[in-house]
Amino acid sequence: MRSDKIKKGMQRAPHRSLLRACGVTDAEMERPFIGVANSYTDIVPGHIHLKHVAEAVKLGISQAGGVPFEFSTMAICDGIAMNHDGMRYSLASREIVADTVESMAQAHSLDALVLLPTCDKIVPGMLMAAARLDIPSIVVTGGPMLPGEYNGEAVDLINVFEAVGKVSAGKMSESDLNELEHCACPGAGSCAGLFTANSMACLTEAMGMSLPYCATTHAVDSKKIQMARESGEKIMELVEKNITPSMIMTQEAFYNAVVVDLALGGSSNTTLHLPAIAHELIDKGVEVNLDLFDRLSREIPHLAAISPSGEHTMLDLDKAGGIPGVLKVLGDKIIGENITCTGSTLHDNIAQARVRDSSVIRPMDNPVHPEGGIAILKGNLAPKGSVVKQAAVSEDMLTHEGPAKVYNSEEECVKAIHQGNITEGDVIIIRYEGPQGGPGMREMLNPTSALSGIGLSSVALVTDGRFSGGTRGPCVGHVSPEAMANGPIAAVENGDLIVIDIPQRKLELKVEEDEIQRRLENVNHPEKRLKGWLARYSKLTSSADEGAILK
Repeated sequence: MRSDKIKKGMQRAPHRSLLRACGVTDAEMERPFIGVANSYTDIVPGHIHLKHVAEAVKLGISQAGGVPFEFSTMAICDGIAMNHDGMRYSLASREIVADTVESMAQAHSLDALVLLPTCDKIVPGMLMAAARLDIPSIVVTGGPMLPGEYNGEAVDLINVFEAVGKVSAGKMSESDLNELEHCACPGAGSCAGLFTANSMACLTEAMGMSLPYCATTHAVDSKKIQMARESGEKIMELVEKNITPSMIMTQEAFYNAVVVDLALGGSSNTTLHLPAIAHELIDKGVEVNLDLFDRLSREIPHLAAISPSGEHTMLDLDKAGGIPGVLKVLGDKIIGENITCTGSTLHDNIAQARVRDSSVIRPMDNPVHPEGGIAILKGNLAPKGSVVKQAAVSEDMLTHEGPAKVYNSEEECVKAIHQGNITEGDVIIIRYEGPQGGPGMREMLNPTSALSGIGLSSVALVTDGRFSGGTRGPCVGHVSPEAMANGPIAAVENGDLIVIDIPQRKLELKVEEDEIQRRLENVNHPEKRLKGWLARYSKLTSSADEGAILK
């Protein structure tokens, strides 16, 4: 056991003395030491219940013959961090989560890990650590929040963001907004739609790193506690069989994750996180890039219209059959021979799965859309690629040409929207919000929600930043290279014509190449005074098309 290096032999007497101070008994010194990485915090709704989940995990570990040691990682709520400087820390926090888990596991020679994340960056951060450490690991995602109810309809956080735009446009009263605010987020869990947190939980299960049905089992459901106990027991089996993340998160497993992502119409942020996780396994021959998403998006149909791409909620998806139901429908589109955290193959895990509601998980011959939920656009405005959640784009905006309205920050753009400076047909450009230039690649939920709430339906938005998983509409993000890296988006001027053609996967600036180069040679990038972690992150991070990983 790895933990023998801190508890075996005469020279480890000081180490054992410290362990005894923690209550470890003689008998427990002979057992595997299992880390329980808990991202509990009482300011993030997706994590406020994880104390109870951790207790269930630890009970399962103890009953199966292990010794659990709980430790903490950080967690940021993207919703609370949205539309101010705090959002610059969100994507960057993924690296801190990964480094924290790695540090704790290595420093204390833990034999295995049970990982407890829920929200956007914590799930991929913990998976990156698991891949990096390659010791037996299992993930218990915290589960979705129940949807709220407003005027008899299911609502979630995105409805509140969009309602702000409606109030600004005089389409909703502030008293109605207040009522919606009080009921949209009814308790623990990740926001109720298929936003980034729930997308990543679904892909974690599809890869085989969490138990079947874990992703869609809601935070307040007693089944989540049962699953936590089962996961605690299961980690001991993984230790015994020495099944490690590199055996589970293979190239085939990532393929399955992308397939499920496209079938569900998941968040565009998965195009950042899956490549980043795969990068930790590059020595195992694993690679995920935008080309994989692009190729599969043409082959895999969109099967589930979950908010914000449709009217259904994560609760509907859970009742309809969860991820095993989706995998069952995908059939031979997935690779089922992969080993998973259950110790069995993916095919074995879903053998008894069934779809209980085919209006939620549609059959392959009756999809929501014939293509997958995400499309990768390239062209002279995004030579290395850009990302759009095409499942959330109306048919009449799949192709669009319009004049650019250029802003060098999210704040500038939001101010312009609320002042009425954006008109139908415009293409908003928000730049210097990429991984380096932001820094931190902020999500643009405020401007997209404002546009939706105000009712500007034929306005497109293009940015080197990124979008919340709750974004809907013709919003193209992750433009690479970013403006701060002298990408062509830095050369766009007000009035330039921008062409977005999602079916043809094109994003073009209708300016001659010589003129683009002339402008780039004379561009003056805005100076940002940075200090602390963000200053280091800005210097070390890669571009969005590479997953915004640290170099």
